[in-house]
Amino acid sequence: MRLSAPIFRLKRHARLLSRSTGNPLHQALDHVARDEGFRSWSHLAAAAREGAGPGARVLNGLVPGDLVLLGARPGQGKTLLALEMVAEAAVAGRQAFFFTLDYTERDVGERMMAPGVAQAIASGRIVIDTSDEICADHVVDRLHDAPHGTLAVIDYLQLLDQRRQTPELGRQVDVLKTFARTAGTIIVTISQIDRAFDAQEQRLPTVADVRLPNPIDLKLFTWTCFLHDGEIRLEAVA
Repeated sequence: MRLSAPIFRLKRHARLLSRSTGNPLHQALDHVARDEGFRSWSHLAAAAREGAGPGARVLNGLVPGDLVLLGARPGQGKTLLALEMVAEAAVAGRQAFFFTLDYTERDVGERMMAPGVAQAIASGRIVIDTSDEICADHVVDRLHDAPHGTLAVIDYLQLLDQRRQTPELGRQVDVLKTFARTAGTIIVTISQIDRAFDAQEQRLPTVADVRLPNPIDLKLFTWTCFLHDGEIRLEAVA
């Protein structure tokens, strides 16, 4: 069954309903789910996960204001997962941005083969930014007028302070965190994982395996998403 709106919008509607009626949030969520034709919110969420690809499943776990660190070793599909999230957001009618310091616009377009993506790029719902000026301030400036719930992916975290004139990486992450929270944007930063990560000792990387040539307070992120050998784990940052 197709939902009338993306899950994040349904959640927002439930929160507003809870405030206006004074009922608990779980009751408002169930009410919204019944309007969508499901028995309860848990039934709706399970149905959404069952038919969704990896990008949609990760995206459905996020809400506006989230700052996400998406990390994996090379060749494990982190960029592909991020592009799937961009495609899912755009096809659902949301604005999506892909900022990359690593790929050309043609490279990105060729990797985004999901139905409806070409139309979304042509209409401007997907914006691919390959500027050499990409940094936190550049991202915030491009997203300044973007609607609530916009998804932005940055490829990738460790390149944001490669130019001498940009602030240190920790300050840039703080800027992104503040903007995501105040603007209601979801920002996903693709991250490198240190070569010392050993898949024979642990199935998936952790925050301890994130490559940090310059210090960052990883608690600024609301979620981490690590993947390796086809397994994906999305976890809230404590």
